[in-house]
Amino acid sequence: MAELAVWVPERSRVRARLDGGRDIDLTRGEDGWWRATAPAADYAFLLDDEDEPLPDPRSPWQPYGVHGPSRVYDHAAFRWTDAGWTGRALPGSVVYELHVGTFTPEGTFDAAVTRLDHLADLGVTTVELLPVNAFNGTCNWGYDGVCWYAPHEAYGGPDGLKRFVDAAHQRGLAVIVDAVYNHFGPSGAYAPRFAPYLAEGANTWGRSLNLDGPHSDGVRRYVIDSALMWLRDYHADGLRLDAVHALVDHRAVHLLEELATEVDALAAHLGRPLTLIAESDLNDPRLITPREAGGYGLHAQWDDDVHHALHTLLTGERQGYYADFGGAECLATVLRGAFFHAGTWSAFRKRVHGRPVDRERTPGYRFLAYLQNHDQIGNRATGDRMAETLSPGLLKVGAVLLLTSPFTPMLFMGEEWGARTPWQFFTSHPEPELAAAVATGRRREFAAHGWLSDEVPDPQDPATFARSHLEWAELEKPAHREMYDFYRALIALRRRRPDLTDPRLDRVEASPGDRSLVVRRGGTVVAANFAPHPQRLVLPAAARATLLVTDVGAVVDGEVVDLPGESAAIVGL
Repeated sequence: MAELAVWVPERSRVRARLDGGRDIDLTRGEDGWWRATAPAADYAFLLDDEDEPLPDPRSPWQPYGVHGPSRVYDHAAFRWTDAGWTGRALPGSVVYELHVGTFTPEGTFDAAVTRLDHLADLGVTTVELLPVNAFNGTCNWGYDGVCWYAPHEAYGGPDGLKRFVDAAHQRGLAVIVDAVYNHFGPSGAYAPRFAPYLAEGANTWGRSLNLDGPHSDGVRRYVIDSALMWLRDYHADGLRLDAVHALVDHRAVHLLEELATEVDALAAHLGRPLTLIAESDLNDPRLITPREAGGYGLHAQWDDDVHHALHTLLTGERQGYYADFGGAECLATVLRGAFFHAGTWSAFRKRVHGRPVDRERTPGYRFLAYLQNHDQIGNRATGDRMAETLSPGLLKVGAVLLLTSPFTPMLFMGEEWGARTPWQFFTSHPEPELAAAVATGRRREFAAHGWLSDEVPDPQDPATFARSHLEWAELEKPAHREMYDFYRALIALRRRRPDLTDPRLDRVEASPGDRSLVVRRGGTVVAANFAPHPQRLVLPAAARATLLVTDVGAVVDGEVVDLPGESAAIVGL
């Protein structure tokens, strides 16, 4: 017998259609929840006297796709082997972002398991999965999800995700799931038919969630229960919360604070740390300020300013939002204070933006930093990676600055070997009108940033999806293997040197020069030359040891280091 329950506060009748087409009535409770017990495997709901069967808004399993019936799933039936897993705290971590559908040729959770040893050998500690909940079609970045409780069937469904998390824990790897709660995808979003899940306003991706209007208690519960499910039932170690600036909430207690409170309570019960990481473009440290100090109490946030400062310095690009960034002084500012826009003027926005970070009280590990990620690659017209345009020398210089920073570093899949495969925007909407609208909108968006429309791949073309798969055979090529070995050594050095995991921002010293930068982290110094010609850089004290160089031509002599063009050195004082 299955317990069927659904929140429908404003309808007069709810039925469930069971296997074989039999309908039964559900009984309404005073809280707007309708319930029934029935012998069912697959089921769907019918509202009032309508005859259209709709999937459960809280469906745990959608084996027939987002438009089909839901299937009952028993979380207790899976046999976990990670009873000894005590979790992994964020401080000192190295995160690896991957997309299940393109990480391997097969594009499944089980196929991804076969590559976990590669990640463990590399030295990363945490795997961050792009969204894995169900979306319409077969391939998608995941941000068009509509079933917030059901892992995507083409990836392997509920059991597949559990096998992946279980296998990751066996290798000492934590797992973070990217969760999108700011909008529903454009196809298969049936939840708003059941209740007022949506507000009148809209954001970049669609209608906003109803977080503070009538019946918003149930909507907030829908979000929080989904988040708790990934952490409790799938043993995930954290969530990356997509675009939280699009969560419009005027209540005294913001949804994010309420979520953080409940996640902390779950962590206490489970006896392992659980991490909430926000994506936000507000540059507002209130998100990661503890609740005791008046903040929302999230544990970390993505820091695009670090990316922009590194990207502009390494590539010389200045279009769009890169216009505010560039130069070694900009990077030095970010390394010392996390944000470049911290209550300062933004020429791109044509207004003041951000708020300063308290460098004495806010640890750097609360900011995730990256040279590349799914957005910063995929939102380029052709999805080209930095390896397409930068020399191996500059790629290594960027890696050195990222992995010796006071922040939590994050790599994007394949970055560790200088992968040349693009990461492009792909969709598989079955509806022709929606598919055409997405392709047109994509070209229009890039035209506004100076790209020609014929440079933009068609998101619906299967070749776009195919091109975005990693080519693991690249690792067999000497240049790619050499880059992988370099990343592996750099991550190992970060683990060995306490200076490099020290999160105290007020102890970071950064001295910019002419296309150069010297950064001191306690007794460890990083010297970087971005210029194509050799430069002599002055160290803050005499070096006692050369820890790692990106070019064998680097010479460390006392208080100076002679660096070839586009190279870096890490020394111990």
